[in-house]
Amino acid sequence: MAKKNKPLPSLDYLQPRCRISRLIALIGYTGLLLGMLGYNLLVADLHGANPVIIIGVQLLPLLIFLPGMITGHVRTHAWLSFAINLYFIQGVLICFQPGRLSYGLFMAGFSVLYFVAALYYIRWSFQAQRVERGET
Repeated sequence: MAKKNKPLPSLDYLQPRCRISRLIALIGYTGLLLGMLGYNLLVADLHGANPVIIIGVQLLPLLIFLPGMITGHVRTHAWLSFAINLYFIQGVLICFQPGRLSYGLFMAGFSVLYFVAALYYIRWSFQAQRVERGET
C-alpha cells in the first residue's frame, strides 16, 4: 500500500519561517567567523606562527560560502551544513585543552546554531518552492 503524501503548508506559513531561520543561520555563521577571527587576533598564542596564515587556513572554508550566504542561496546553506561540522568537531576537541573550554564551547555552540537553523531554512525553502510551482 502506497504512503499518502502529506499536504504542503501554505506560503503564509512558510515564508516567515524561512526568513527567521535564515536570520538565525546568518547569526551563527557571522558569530563563528567573527569569533574565530577575534580569538586568533587577540587571545591565541600562536607560538611564533604567522597569524595571517593561521587565520586564513581556519577561515577560508567559511569564506568560500560567503557570496551564497549573502544572497540566501538554499544550496549554499546545504553545502555549508556539511562543512560546518568540521568546526563543530574542532570546537569539541578544543574543549579538552586546558584553559580553552570557553572558546571550544563557543565554536561548537555557533556551529550547532548554524546547523539547526540552516536545516530548517533548507526544508522550508524547498517546501515554499514546491508550493510556488503549484504542487499540493
